[in-house]
Amino acid sequence: MTTANRAPAQPPAPALPQRPGRPPAEPPHPHRVGRVRAVARVLAIVACVPYVGLKAAWMAGSRVGIPDGSPLLDGGIVLVVGNAVTVLMVACVVVLALLLTRTWGLRVPAWLLVLPMWVASGLLLPIMTAYPLQMAVRLLGGDGGQTSGGGGGDPFLDPWVFGVVYGGFIVQGIALGTLFALYARERWGRLWQGRLRDLARTQASAVLRVTVVAAALVALAPGLAHLLWAAGSTAGLDEGRVAGRTSDFHVLEAVNALFVAVAVVGVLLLAFRRGGRLPLRVPLVLVWAGSAQVACWGGWLSLAALVGAGDVSDRPTTAMVLIYAVQMLVGTLIALPVAHLLAERAAASTSSGTRA
Repeated sequence: MTTANRAPAQPPAPALPQRPGRPPAEPPHPHRVGRVRAVARVLAIVACVPYVGLKAAWMAGSRVGIPDGSPLLDGGIVLVVGNAVTVLMVACVVVLALLLTRTWGLRVPAWLLVLPMWVASGLLLPIMTAYPLQMAVRLLGGDGGQTSGGGGGDPFLDPWVFGVVYGGFIVQGIALGTLFALYARERWGRLWQGRLRDLARTQASAVLRVTVVAAALVALAPGLAHLLWAAGSTAGLDEGRVAGRTSDFHVLEAVNALFVAVAVVGVLLLAFRRGGRLPLRVPLVLVWAGSAQVACWGGWLSLAALVGAGDVSDRPTTAMVLIYAVQMLVGTLIALPVAHLLAERAAASTSSGTRA
């Protein structure tokens, strides 16, 4: 073929003009760790050090922070095992802080992240709320500083231990909460967009309402019990707590009753769509915080009742153990149907996105 028969070469396509003063757009980074996340991660990890240090010292035989006559001195092997378990629990905080700030954390199955965060919320929230309130009541003349133990006898720990340990827990809770909120907004933000009236009616809606009504009725038992104890009633309490009640005790019981109410109000809003103009994230936050505290704190108190050291008079009564068990049931009954509701929304969002 001669040159004359060849088709003329096509001129190159002209380049699209760039807007002056704007660099070419870069693809968004899938998981950028900004300053807030970096600081929160460091705070969460550093806040674990005082607690782990104390526990390690106690397991090694040290009595730092433990006064003479404390029931901890009679704990034996049970106390050593308990200290080791709580150290592992605090180590989970470090794992969560890393998971929430690494790219690989976005590929972790949802349940493997949400369940530990829910448990951590349930154990940290009562400390984050009750301890500052207890300090405020003491400043106003409360008698919470008269004893550091659960009973009226020898003190459990030196007062400074509570300040160090609970201060660390509060920092952990704030840091982990910040990290999880940022992570959840990035991964699941679409699930709580909109208002209550935007929730679709599904087959699970009727099941949710029935479960919620049952949970609300069962919640009357722990809710009323904590409210009565906060108001001064001694019904069902062991002798040690009756003798050693201070303002700290009453504040903690009031906080326990408050979280039961928060959980019930949040799930009733979701089930019956009351307050349709309310942002959906409000009842979801109420359910998360309330159900976590009610279930996990009740579980922690139940475990402490089973392995607790000290005099028989300081051990929880059968009524108290039953209240703690009912708490676990109520928190679970509230959390599970709401988790199912969010899973339905996630599946619907994925299927609609695929069709689009």
